[in-house]
Amino acid sequence: MDITVGGRRVARRAYGFDEVALAPGPLVIDAKDVDVSWKLGDLTIQCPILASSLDGAVNPALAAEMSRLGGLAVLNLDGIQTRYENAEEILQQIADHPSEGVIRFIQSLYAAAPVRADLIALRIKQIKANGGIAAVAAAPHTAHKAAEAAVAAGADVFVIQSTVGTVKFESSTIPEFPIAEFCKNSPIPVIVGNTVGYQATYDLMEAGAAAILVGVGPGHICTSRKVLGIGVPQITATADCAAARDDYFEQTGRYVPIITDGGIRNGGDISKAIAAGADAVMLGSTIAAAKEAPAPGYSWGMATSSADLPRGTRIQVGISGTLEEILYGPAHRDDGTMNLVGALRLSMGSLGAHNIKEMQHVQMFVAPSLPTEGKSLQRSQGVG
Repeated sequence: MDITVGGRRVARRAYGFDEVALAPGPLVIDAKDVDVSWKLGDLTIQCPILASSLDGAVNPALAAEMSRLGGLAVLNLDGIQTRYENAEEILQQIADHPSEGVIRFIQSLYAAAPVRADLIALRIKQIKANGGIAAVAAAPHTAHKAAEAAVAAGADVFVIQSTVGTVKFESSTIPEFPIAEFCKNSPIPVIVGNTVGYQATYDLMEAGAAAILVGVGPGHICTSRKVLGIGVPQITATADCAAARDDYFEQTGRYVPIITDGGIRNGGDISKAIAAGADAVMLGSTIAAAKEAPAPGYSWGMATSSADLPRGTRIQVGISGTLEEILYGPAHRDDGTMNLVGALRLSMGSLGAHNIKEMQHVQMFVAPSLPTEGKSLQRSQGVG
């Protein structure tokens, strides 16, 4: 729906997680009988949750543990793990630094040491040695070098991630990144992000992307929406990109998964993201709150270290519990931030969805009163 915001300027209405609700139908399925698996290339992944490539969330040990639990964790090849041999000590320094001046401190650490190909290889081998799926990420300007080292070391999935990912790029000084050539020549699946719209998503699928990350600026640690003024609420962004996926599949017979990346706070948001069209979701700060996370209780964004224009900040996320408890319970909190897979299963069962694809077609309502209706005592007492 278009709305005139003044003069001839028209704006499109968009929706976020708190503005929609999912409606149960005539069928309820036992949560244990619900299938939450999804496919990425030739990989069948049992848990539809990816851990985001944040230095505070993913190191080789957590990546291996995420794989053991059926999910997928993405290691940042532009980050601390590939710049410092003693990465855990550096991460602890970032966690311990006072809030005042922390962005400048993070910038100095990333600037002081270049990315090393030998450390890329080492981190991937550490993941593989512990039985993990090695998914790794880099920005477009570092992707070629990073991919060369990563593929040689045995990486299983490569992610090209930027604030806004597109096939078309214009610059008088920077060459266009050859995304189609990169995907064609890659021996492993290439996930590309981030997008929020139909055409950019369709273009990336035509270029050969194996999956698409959806979301610009919604993450807890991201400041892009404030710094740049860009972004689309995640329900609308996911639905628009899912429409591109469905049309592309109808035209070509190739199914390209959509991954909602950012802004997800609890199990209900995961359910809504999938109902909007996602095949899986990516979590950052929620995973950074696991006991196994490499920067105890803290998280910061991939663009926090930008030398000229940081688009992220460091936040305190605390420690919720083990990664297994966050994904599968038992939950020790009442706010939906633990046992996320259990919550998704129960939601899907309550909605009569046997699997992810059926969940993408459940009935959705615009319902901005859903989070607050009848919850005044919870709000006043700070619970729930």
